[in-house]
Amino acid sequence: MKKPVILAVDDDLQVLNAVERDLRAEFRRDYRVLRADSGAGALEILRELQTRAEPLALLLADQRMPGMEGVELLEKSRALFPDAKRVLLTAYADTEAAIRAINGARIDYYLLKPWDPPQELLYPTLHDLLAAWQAQHKPAFQGLRLIGFQWSPLSHAVKSALAGYMVPFEWLDFETNPTAAKLLESTEFEAADLPVVVYADGHAVARPTRADLTQYLGLLTQPSGDLYDVVVIGAGPSGLGAAVYGASEGLKTLLIEREAPGGQAGTSSRIENYLGFPTGLSGTELAHRAWTQAVRLGAEFLAEEVTNLCVQDGYKVLTLSNGSEVRTRAVVLTTGVSYRKLEVPGIDALSGAGVYYGAARTEARSCDQQDVYIVGGGNSAGQAAMYLATYARRVFIVIRGKSLASSMSAYLIEQIAGTENIEILPFAQVKEVRGDGHLEAVVLQVGEQTEERPARALFVFIGAKPSTEWVCGTVICDAKGYVLTGRDLVADPRYATSWKRQREPFALETCVPGVFAAGDGRAGAMARVAAAVGDGSTAIKFVHQYLDE
Repeated sequence: MKKPVILAVDDDLQVLNAVERDLRAEFRRDYRVLRADSGAGALEILRELQTRAEPLALLLADQRMPGMEGVELLEKSRALFPDAKRVLLTAYADTEAAIRAINGARIDYYLLKPWDPPQELLYPTLHDLLAAWQAQHKPAFQGLRLIGFQWSPLSHAVKSALAGYMVPFEWLDFETNPTAAKLLESTEFEAADLPVVVYADGHAVARPTRADLTQYLGLLTQPSGDLYDVVVIGAGPSGLGAAVYGASEGLKTLLIEREAPGGQAGTSSRIENYLGFPTGLSGTELAHRAWTQAVRLGAEFLAEEVTNLCVQDGYKVLTLSNGSEVRTRAVVLTTGVSYRKLEVPGIDALSGAGVYYGAARTEARSCDQQDVYIVGGGNSAGQAAMYLATYARRVFIVIRGKSLASSMSAYLIEQIAGTENIEILPFAQVKEVRGDGHLEAVVLQVGEQTEERPARALFVFIGAKPSTEWVCGTVICDAKGYVLTGRDLVADPRYATSWKRQREPFALETCVPGVFAAGDGRAGAMARVAAAVGDGSTAIKFVHQYLDE
């Protein structure tokens, strides 16, 4: 925790030096003592402290200063630090003015100059004031703070990115949190610039891009090497598994991810059926552990997007969105899948403003004592329902069929049945969403009836599509866009003209020798976290065999 600050202000440098010396001698162990030689200079320091979220415990200001008297400074300081203790320093002739200031400016005390000895005439008073401040002080959040609008899609995107990397941050809704306006005022930005990220050192960035955030996190956006043994594209469970095994087995391994580690699994609020975690854990936590493990073992992590894959002289050349290139001997495609869009009237305008694809854990608290709706009947939908039920008044699961039995694990069905504020709506579907600037209602068709219901949020889990659009021109994909590998590739009519090696492709190899596919983006893959991790580790086995050739 940062030490609370004591600020002394006096235009007489000789007096200021004496005040600073006495304060440091008594309070430097528990407080940081700062100084200013004018009211304007003091206000500048106070604004900087507020931007950095550093607490001000005590402000001592001389009354007679040119430009701004002490009483005026103490009054203005209330807007920045309302709970700080304020002391006016005055000469004997100013006693009457000091008394009036106590009543008008609500200062806490006035001290007569000079004080000698300070052990009798200064320290006891300040100790009492600081003890009173400590008794009511609640330490401010010390890390990154995000100011924005609750219903801003960009604010939601920044929150999701930070949460995906498990970065602690404080969310300040500009419309409801009074601290947000004060913090924004201390930066160079205005409400029109929101969202604004204020880092722990006070540096502020408006409308931050993913590059801004990755730079803050210290993540690489350019490869450090000229040539890699294997590049893994996508940091879901399969990609993380491949990176862990590739690095641990001595391969020079690069893992590239355009968003946050974890993929779809990373958005799961609770995974309870993964081997070795009997009490369960969140998808973000699982992904972060695996990411940390891969990096510890020697894998390099690159926060970028791959836009093209080609083969040059046997090497695989990857083009990144920033224009740079990566050369590698082998590639493992673990690009995974993304949630399908719900195609109903009104939904595009409200995406990120009440309508969310995936669990959107960062929005759960905003649903406190409100009604929320979940579309979908798979495990991800069930995990989200259990998490949201902790906050929401009612959680409605909208499914087309009569029950969850055919699409959801038994343990989740049992948990949902035992949660009073979760209700399943069978034979139902969302026909429209409505709202002005944010979601306000959903129109449901339940059986033969159509009805409009108020809703705070709608979470969509209606199946997935492979994230392979950029690579299907290089490797062979099926009609749905899933990458064909191994025996599935051999059975495809296009195999004869695309595969030129004497041997058949390895089990997870695509039509391009040395390019493998694993995880949910591969045709025939099982949509389970454990299966994806196994796919990733198996791919590394075949990478070794390919490199041995």
